[in-house]
Amino acid sequence: MNLASYIDHTLLRPDATAAAIELLCAEARQYAFHAVCVHGSRVALAAARLTDTDVLVAAVVGFPLGATDSDAKRFETEVLIDLGAQEIDVVLNLGRLKDGDDRYVLRELRDIVEAAEVVPVKVILETGLLTEDEKRRACSLAVEAGARFVKTCTGFGPGVATVADVRLLRECVGPKVGVKASAGIRDRAMAMALIEAGATRLGTSAGVLLVQDDGVSQAG
Repeated sequence: MNLASYIDHTLLRPDATAAAIELLCAEARQYAFHAVCVHGSRVALAAARLTDTDVLVAAVVGFPLGATDSDAKRFETEVLIDLGAQEIDVVLNLGRLKDGDDRYVLRELRDIVEAAEVVPVKVILETGLLTEDEKRRACSLAVEAGARFVKTCTGFGPGVATVADVRLLRECVGPKVGVKASAGIRDRAMAMALIEAGATRLGTSAGVLLVQDDGVSQAG
């Protein structure tokens, strides 16, 4: 298995410098990761550093709380795609989901998918703050909205990616929608367990460690 192809090499620390983003991109090029995942203000830099590579640039929207107004999330999506984002990771509005306001959540997600056009949208559920029923509802709404992935966690909340959550998300979305496991993935054994449970993408800041554990030293 080419573990590197599953990895979104991630740097979302609020104090990440330009030099740190450049290193992230250099590592992504070296190990042929699927994507880098960065904040909006670093999208243009990442896109410039990854020109003429197969590594994608993913950007976060409404991050990390998900409570931003829907119009702001849509505008943020449009701006980041203009700057070079090739995937969008948007945080679900958790409060509205817990209110039972599924109509609001669905409308917001549809707006973001529409704004993204052909760019894939991943919906971050923040599973550590949701009940099982809420996870199921969130998955259903994401699929109905046309999102291409559901994702476990931001890494800034109380939860981490678990095998149980990945299995549940895979059960809910079926075989055609991606499941991104994110937060707390620090070793190859955990990464493999999440993939076996149904994850098709891994979001981690430990990508280099994972592929080195996998015996990968450098992309061809």
